[in-house]
Amino acid sequence: MTKETLSQLRISDYMDMIEEIGPEFATRAAARNDSDEFVADNFADLRERKFFSAMVPHELGGGGVAHSEMCAIIRRIAHYCPSTALTLSMHQHLIAANRYNYHNGNPGQALLEKVVADELILVSTGASDWLNSSGEMTKVEGGYLVNAKKGFASGSVAGHIFIMSSCYNDPKEGWQVLHFPIPKSAEGVSIEENWQAMGMRNTGSHMAVFEDVFVPEEAIGLKRPRGEYHPVWNVILTVAMPLIMSAYVGIAEAAADIVRDSAQQRTKNHKLDGHLPYLFGEMENSLITAQVMHKNMVAITNDFEFTPSTKMASDILAHKTVVANAVTDTTTKAIEASGGFGYLRVTPIERFFRDSFASQFHPLHEKKQHSFTGRLSMGLEPVEVPEFD
Repeated sequence: MTKETLSQLRISDYMDMIEEIGPEFATRAAARNDSDEFVADNFADLRERKFFSAMVPHELGGGGVAHSEMCAIIRRIAHYCPSTALTLSMHQHLIAANRYNYHNGNPGQALLEKVVADELILVSTGASDWLNSSGEMTKVEGGYLVNAKKGFASGSVAGHIFIMSSCYNDPKEGWQVLHFPIPKSAEGVSIEENWQAMGMRNTGSHMAVFEDVFVPEEAIGLKRPRGEYHPVWNVILTVAMPLIMSAYVGIAEAAADIVRDSAQQRTKNHKLDGHLPYLFGEMENSLITAQVMHKNMVAITNDFEFTPSTKMASDILAHKTVVANAVTDTTTKAIEASGGFGYLRVTPIERFFRDSFASQFHPLHEKKQHSFTGRLSMGLEPVEVPEFD
């Protein structure tokens, strides 16, 4: 496939490529089930086919895929390899935030063009960078030195640029959080390969370590008060969560597909267990809940045609909680309805079950989301601002 052809791809072309490479992804996923090995070969296949620049606008040289279409891409990849789908979503939500900024006259174009030029992979440290962020920055001539450890940095071994934040105690303004990119090739950056998890074992979500890494002043993209809810999250959450949850809806669909097919084969040759239709009914209800609520999330983002607000961010977070619970309910019922074979590692269902529970740990966790949404409903600020020494 030529470079010119790749620049003219449509969503159907991307979906066709997934069906071409997906079965091999599934084979690799099964082989890696007992290891913590990163999906490097899958990422190489996706990179060769320009999936990492797929959502960059056409006019900047990217694939021009819409947000809703990227959600469909991630969702389908999850049927074959959940770890690949989830790690791809981490890159794509950074693309999405920068694309929204680009469309609305804010900085974002330069990063998008860098991605297109070399099919770069972006790494989010977002799990360590919520309102309080982490790490510490020291002011030096021309910029800052960053010292931080950022866990859950999915795809860090394959990534090229970290999109991150850290904390700076400004002499005049007090504690601030500064946002900036850092190339993985920068001096002082290393990866502590410590990712050993129950599920999503192959996302390579290792600890990224930054030791006296220099960040030039001009690289600072945002400065915000530490611990306070900032309007930037109204954009980030709205574009990010539908992409991330796409992977989990795909997992639930894949688990349900396997159990359905197995049950249909069994009922041809065996007497039907009277309780099974109830289990399957419960599974289908949970799956439909996940699908419908995720569809609502994608609609809220509306292919970047939205006006950000804290209420919208709260709605997205509430949807995320419902989708996550429905996904884990679906995979739980899939194992139960399988009659036991789904508990065995010889089938993907056991892996899908474990992978699905990672959905609970993306910001915001369920109880934090309840508090966020509840406070907003009561006319309060969505979070209580902590005090820092």
